[in-house]
Amino acid sequence: MDILGIDVSKAQLSLALLQGESVARKTVSNNSSGFRQILTWLKNRKVGQLHACMEATGTYGELIAEHLHDAGFTVSVVNPIQIKAFGRSAMVRTKTDGVDALLIAQFCRAQGPPAWEPLPEKARDFRALMRRREALVDMITAESNRLEAASAKEVRRSIRAVLKALKDELFVLEKQIKDHVDSDPDLRALVDRLDELPGVATLTAMKMLAETNSFTVCTTARDVAYAGLNPSHYQSGTIVRRQRISKIGNGALRKALFYAALAAKNHSRYFKPFVDRLQAAGKRPMVIIIAIMRKILVLAHTLVTKGTRFDPAMAA
Repeated sequence: MDILGIDVSKAQLSLALLQGESVARKTVSNNSSGFRQILTWLKNRKVGQLHACMEATGTYGELIAEHLHDAGFTVSVVNPIQIKAFGRSAMVRTKTDGVDALLIAQFCRAQGPPAWEPLPEKARDFRALMRRREALVDMITAESNRLEAASAKEVRRSIRAVLKALKDELFVLEKQIKDHVDSDPDLRALVDRLDELPGVATLTAMKMLAETNSFTVCTTARDVAYAGLNPSHYQSGTIVRRQRISKIGNGALRKALFYAALAAKNHSRYFKPFVDRLQAAGKRPMVIIIAIMRKILVLAHTLVTKGTRFDPAMAA
């Protein structure tokens, strides 16, 4: 079987193809045109069975992974920490996109990581709608900030026109999201169930379900690493750095949990005993927020996978 290592960045994909002892390299744009070039390149290289491997890099690698999977190839999406550790064991001292792509290919050949499965098409569409909504909200916020700072009359007119167009598009998109949820009774029931969680409003519930495919991508209730909420330790000799979260995980899910945790901490009486215990233990404000984020994620997983309703005792 041929092995393809892919180093993913926002703008481009660096490829290293292992065919026996030979190595072929290519760099393409990280877009649909680049994806077509990859398939043509693989065909010209007479590639039959292929195992492609890449690091989990959030949204930048999702489309190429789905494209290669849909083309019939085996795809693995692995934790960057695994590649980094493999590179250390191989004493790799140079870091370039091309070197990283070859290292990923060599890791894939040596370790045979498990195959990755994309979301079903309907789940992909839901996730895309929710992410598009987030992008529109960010653009509206940016334009609103520009309007506050603008003084020239024509500039303000231009910004208002753009804002109107963005808000009109957001209105249309939110209707599409509502129709999508309402057309799926199971999804509608899950949204309503998560809406009962303190701090989790309907929009946050939809974001959580979209980013986890209704928690089918989180294997256990304690799989906080999927959202990058697992602790990252650093110790070297007598140097011990303050513990932080890894942030190696789904950033969109982590962002949704952050705002849900803020709301729960500041406005929910259900989380008050939990917050009071952490404060009494001398925990810093951000540590408390992260603890609530983890707790909300675990609670949401439990409600969805066990089919239970929220019980206030869960949050204590």
